[in-house]
Amino acid sequence: MHTARSVLTASSDLLQYIIERNLQPGDTLPSIQELASDAHLAASTGKVREDLAVLRAMGVVEVRSKTGTRLKEFAFTPAVRLALFFALARDPDSFEAFSALRTHVEVAFWDEACATLTAASLHTMRRCLEAARQKLSAHPIRIPAREHREFHLTVFEHLSNPFVTGLLEAYWDAYDAVEIHRYADYSYHQTVWDYHERILEALSAGDIAGAKQAFIAHTRLLHHHLHRSSEEEGSP
Repeated sequence: MHTARSVLTASSDLLQYIIERNLQPGDTLPSIQELASDAHLAASTGKVREDLAVLRAMGVVEVRSKTGTRLKEFAFTPAVRLALFFALARDPDSFEAFSALRTHVEVAFWDEACATLTAASLHTMRRCLEAARQKLSAHPIRIPAREHREFHLTVFEHLSNPFVTGLLEAYWDAYDAVEIHRYADYSYHQTVWDYHERILEALSAGDIAGAKQAFIAHTRLLHHHLHRSSEEEGSP
């Protein structure tokens, strides 16, 4: 704990201020001028503004015109998303590395997450599957991007680990941003949802191990698609 606090002191005086005063989600921070004049904070107005901008980007605080600056519930997603999108802006191929991380995290937490699934969770996944099939059979076809995201995140919706869920949410934000689904052919989308159906049927039958194997096979399909897309872009 002392090491963590020393890191906070070095990186953000305002974060240290929040920790030392045990401020909780919903608590309002003093104004920028009040913070700058606080003898314990010992920061200039410019430094306070800079720290607030960073905390907003990290999702630690929210600023509203009528209520001022308030602390938000902790969420890992904003910080991961910010770093991930910076990496993607520098090198779009970095998505594949993050995708591999996502796969390992999901496999590692699969059994624990699936043990928390409810009948309502399975119903949501069934609804996603049916909506996706309808979109893919429409004329013209529509890509079930929203259903894809919701199907996967539902598996982990009751997992009490904000770091896992934050990483997965950031992954799907990046997945949408790089528009992988847009450049895939029709057969790829059909095969993806065939795997989703296998995952759902296994989970509905209580076969968590079978669902995990279907998920792993499904991620290999994505890995193959990413490699093929990269090779096509690099070909003359």
